[in-house]
Amino acid sequence: MRFSAQTLVSIVAGYSLVVPATPTNTVSTIFERKSADSGDIASDFLSSLIANASQANASSAGEKRRHPSSLQANVGYAKYQGYYDSASDLNIWKGIRYAEAPIGNLRWQPPRFPTTQSSAQPIPATNFGPICPQAYPAIPGVPSILGNEDCLFLNVYAPSNSSMLPVLVYIHGGGYGFGDGTLDMSGIVNSNDNNFIAVTIQYRLGAFGFLSSQELKSKGVVNAGLLDQAFALLWIKLFIAQFGGDPLSITISGDSAGGSSVMYHDMAAGGSLGTLLFNQGIAASPYLPFQYTYNAAWPTERYYAFSVAAGCPSSGNVFSCLAGKDTISLQNANIQMAAKQAYGLWAFYPVKDNVYITGLPSQQLKDKKVNGKKLLVGNNANEGPLFVPPVISTVADITNWLLAEFPNLSATQINSILAVNPNDANTTAGPLFETNGITGLNAVNVSQDANGQQQRANNIYAEATFVCPSYWMASAYTSNGRRSWHYQFSVPFASHTTDMNAYFGPSTPNLSTDFILAFRRIWGNFITKGDPSITNAIANGASSSNPNVANGASTWPAWTDTRPKQLNLNETGGVPYSFTTQWGVPVTQFQQPGLRNDISVVPADTWEGGRGTRCNFYQTLASSIPA
Repeated sequence: MRFSAQTLVSIVAGYSLVVPATPTNTVSTIFERKSADSGDIASDFLSSLIANASQANASSAGEKRRHPSSLQANVGYAKYQGYYDSASDLNIWKGIRYAEAPIGNLRWQPPRFPTTQSSAQPIPATNFGPICPQAYPAIPGVPSILGNEDCLFLNVYAPSNSSMLPVLVYIHGGGYGFGDGTLDMSGIVNSNDNNFIAVTIQYRLGAFGFLSSQELKSKGVVNAGLLDQAFALLWIKLFIAQFGGDPLSITISGDSAGGSSVMYHDMAAGGSLGTLLFNQGIAASPYLPFQYTYNAAWPTERYYAFSVAAGCPSSGNVFSCLAGKDTISLQNANIQMAAKQAYGLWAFYPVKDNVYITGLPSQQLKDKKVNGKKLLVGNNANEGPLFVPPVISTVADITNWLLAEFPNLSATQINSILAVNPNDANTTAGPLFETNGITGLNAVNVSQDANGQQQRANNIYAEATFVCPSYWMASAYTSNGRRSWHYQFSVPFASHTTDMNAYFGPSTPNLSTDFILAFRRIWGNFITKGDPSITNAIANGASSSNPNVANGASTWPAWTDTRPKQLNLNETGGVPYSFTTQWGVPVTQFQQPGLRNDISVVPADTWEGGRGTRCNFYQTLASSIPA
């Protein structure tokens, strides 16, 4: 069902709308709880979000505002003074506060607009805001890093004198436990002739953003981190014209947990939001380990374990104690909780809250109930090794690991996973090499990282957690006028997140300038044209002997359910060199001279020995995982 803006405004419950002074005709609002609310804080927040985004869209539809030459941006509650970067020819604003500090009585509450600045003087926007409290996954040797709960800031990279340009919003990854919005976006903007604006955002992480239980939901919100992201999208709707952006042309993007954040916004409110907050999305390696209901045993157990770690009771009503704790106690408890999880996992993830997230991804994506019109989605060739303990050599090892990794699955279901991933080798001896995806041994059997049962485990985790969710997302956009495109990043050694070095930087020796340009233009063409296809010359690269020969990337086929195709992004040639992964395995990569692009359209269903069949199989198990 779709509502008019007037109807949506009329259904707002639980918040009064306070309109601050604003330089535009867009209605910007501060959310304030009223006594006559719906009884559910998240529902009230979502109703107000819908109403305000609808008003913003209605106001923007009739306006074509030009960005003034001034570096001063007025966002109603404050003015921010950016700076011009001559190297990139971009105007940059760092550390813009988009929401009130979520501290004190605002912990585990919905984000809200900042209070109006008392001074008329602009705030210098030359430094990034503080990063949110951090927690790395349960992997030996990871550091402990504290952050700042006052961390809801965003950053804007805008071509000078821009006007009504498309907008790219980047949501950082990090397992919903760590990461920040300090990534430099100037490279991808410059590589696309400065024809769009980029925004990076921060959001509450770990226990601060994803703590969940029945008590917490009754007194605050679960999925606070996702609501921060949604609120940042509303902020962009309201204010991006001040920076030269078009609020009606927004692409959301992310890698890993950022990619699955895109998935969750695609699914938001049961897929009923349409293009209210964004038009299209880019999801790289969407991370989906599991998704419980907010009051299920798994998140509830972690709620009370976190309470104990923070020095609060182990049962009963603990919310008030947690809300009153000092930040160091809470941050240390957050780090301790992550360290106690199974290898490669964090303690806190998005949950089904029955408001913003109303279904399991595997089922809702299958039902094609999604927001936005278009999607670009992909995975890397070797997603798994970072998250799988490197000690698996026998069938007993992999069986025990699967039982720990998927504790809700029965022994019969575990055996069925092994059956669809056939690998009888009980050894790690033998050559290690990259598969070609089409012929010979496939990713179930071997990579440069491992073979035998270790590689079997690596690929099971990769497909169940990253690759198959990307396939499910692509399939969700094949009806009702929607379209999607899928790719695989395969440049050796294509482990999790190494694709980011190509489209964002910093570059690594195994990535040629031709390849970087091709990948960045794929993103750029999707952001600005809604189609990621690139020219033959860009796809083949300037170093090709015949740059203008036909390349499938120039007519990249959209995904279909019956004959899905994807773009395989690789290189050939170059000089080999040894590289040691962060988990200590030496692999071979290739550098200049001699690197050339090797980009082609390949079948996605038969890829790597029948990946499409395995993804369909994981979808049948997903409700038990749950995912």
